[in-house]
Amino acid sequence: MLDQSQNESPLRAPSDVMRLSRMGSMFPSRLSFLRTLLRKIISEGSTVERRHWDINSQGFGTAVYTIKLGGHPYSLFAIATPLDPEMRTDRVIAEAWDTAFVLYDGVPDELEIQRLATNAPLQEAGRFTDKDLCLSRANKSVRLFEKIVESLRNGTELPIGMIHKIGYLMRTTAVYGNGKFGIADRQDIDQRSGLQGPFMAEMLTVWLIRTFTHDLVEHVGGKVLPRDLKRQLGVGNSTGLGMAPFLVSHPMLLHSWMISRETALARVRVAAVSEERAGRLLDLSRRAAQHLLEWNIPDTDHQARIVALRKAWADLTRGLTKKILMRDGALEDILAKSQTSTEDLQELVVSWMIEPFGDLVDGLTECMANPFEPELDPQMSCEDVISILDDMFGYATSVNFEDPHATDQFWYVSEAKLEPRLGKRHSEEGAERESPLDITRRIHDLALDLLGHTGPIWKFLIRFPEHRLAVQRVQAAAQNPYSEIHDNLIDVNMAPIDMLRCKLSFFGASKFDPKSQLWTRITLAQGAPLADDLAKGTATDDWWLPVGAI
Repeated sequence: MLDQSQNESPLRAPSDVMRLSRMGSMFPSRLSFLRTLLRKIISEGSTVERRHWDINSQGFGTAVYTIKLGGHPYSLFAIATPLDPEMRTDRVIAEAWDTAFVLYDGVPDELEIQRLATNAPLQEAGRFTDKDLCLSRANKSVRLFEKIVESLRNGTELPIGMIHKIGYLMRTTAVYGNGKFGIADRQDIDQRSGLQGPFMAEMLTVWLIRTFTHDLVEHVGGKVLPRDLKRQLGVGNSTGLGMAPFLVSHPMLLHSWMISRETALARVRVAAVSEERAGRLLDLSRRAAQHLLEWNIPDTDHQARIVALRKAWADLTRGLTKKILMRDGALEDILAKSQTSTEDLQELVVSWMIEPFGDLVDGLTECMANPFEPELDPQMSCEDVISILDDMFGYATSVNFEDPHATDQFWYVSEAKLEPRLGKRHSEEGAERESPLDITRRIHDLALDLLGHTGPIWKFLIRFPEHRLAVQRVQAAAQNPYSEIHDNLIDVNMAPIDMLRCKLSFFGASKFDPKSQLWTRITLAQGAPLADDLAKGTATDDWWLPVGAI
C-alpha cells in the first residue's frame, strides 16, 4: 500500500471511487500503461529496425520489426493475407483476419519466421512456444485504408476528415499475453526492465502494430504520409465482455491501479502551480475541448453524454487564466467545482490536473504491478471480519437479494470459445455453471451467516466452507481498500461497459465508441510518437487526448 506524504491531500474514498458509474467515466492519463511504455522507450533512446519486409504490391506478406527495451531485443512479426469480405468480423468467433501478429522474444531467424508465418494466422488453433510473448490479430478499416491508398497513388488530397473521424488503419480484435494458447507466461518476463509494469508486452505489441500499419499503407500507396497526419493514425481495438471480469478476478492489481491514480490526484491537488504549469494547464484545457468536439459516435445515449460534457467542460474552464491557476488552492477549488456536475466531468478534470505534474506522479507507475492474490488469514477472529464488513461493505450487506432484479444476470464461460459471457438467470439455462464474479452477493451472504459467531474464522469456515472466497476478499480489502467494485455485478442494471472503460483507460484508450453495453471500439496510440520520431530524437510524451493537429 502506498504511503501518503505530507504533500498530499486525503485520498478520495473507495465508496466514491469504486462505483461502476465513476469507473465508466474514466479517461486516459499520464499513468496509463501505453504512456508509461513510450516514456521508457524514449528515455532509453531506443529505435525500431525493420529487419524483414516481404510484402507484395497488394500489401500481402510478412514483416519483422525489432526494438531493444531494457537491454532485450523484441520483434513484432506481422503477416498480412487476403481476406474474403464475408469473413471479416470483429467478433471473437472469427476464424480469419486481415493480419496476424506475434511479439517475439529476440530476433526470429528464417526458420522461426516460417514457423510464425504458418501459425500466426491460425491464432487459437496455432502452435506457439515460450519465445512468443503476445499474439494478436487485426482487421483493416477498409474504407479509410483504401481511400488513403487511392489518394497516395493518384496524388490527390488525403481524406483528412476520415482520418480524424476514424483515427486508425487497423483495429485489433485481441491482444493475448500471459501464456494463452501456449505462448510465454508473464512470469517469464515480468522482471525485465521495461516490462515489469502491467500489460507492457501487450502495449509494445500494439505500438509496433501501429508502425506496421503506417508502413503498409505507404507501401501499397507508393508514397509517404505526412508525419503530422501519420501521428493521428493509431490502432483501433474492439473489446468485448471477455475483458470485464479481469478487474473482479484481480482485486489486488485493481487496488494498485486505482490507489496509484488516487495518490497522483492527492499530490497534485495541493501542489503549487508555477507560471509554466499554469500555461500548460490552459493549453491542455483547450486541447481537451477540441478532443471532445472531435469525439462523435453513433450511440445516441453516449453521444448525449459527450455533448453534455463539452458544455460542462466549457463552463468549468471559461475564464481560466494563468493568474487564477497560480493562486493557492486553485486546483482544489476547480476539483470541488466539478463535483457539482457529472462524473464524466469530474474524471476528465482528474486526468487533466495530473498531466503537467510528471515529476510528482510518474514514479507511481512503479507501484502499479501487483503479483499478489487475496490469501486467507485463518486466525483472524470472526469479530474482526464482522468489523471490516461493517466498516467497508455496507454497499453489499444492504442489497436485497430477495428481489429478482438483484440476481437477474449471471456470469459464465462459453464452452465454444472459453470466453466470459452473461446470461439471464430467470429466463435462460446455465446458472448452475455460474462463475464466481458475484462478489457482492457472496459478501452479503457471508455477513448473514457470520452473525453470532466468535473465535477464529477457520472454525467458522469448517462449518461454512462456501464462504472461503468471500472471507479472503473481505480480509484483503482491509489493507487494499480499492480492490472491490462497490456495486452488484449481477444486478439487472449492471453494465459491463463501465468495467471495460475503466480498464481501457488504464491502457491509454481514448474515443470510446460503445456498440452496446457489452462491447466497445476504442483507439490506442493516436497522437503517440512514431518510430521515425525515435530515430530522429524528436519523440516527446505530449499526446494526452490527441486532436487533429496535436
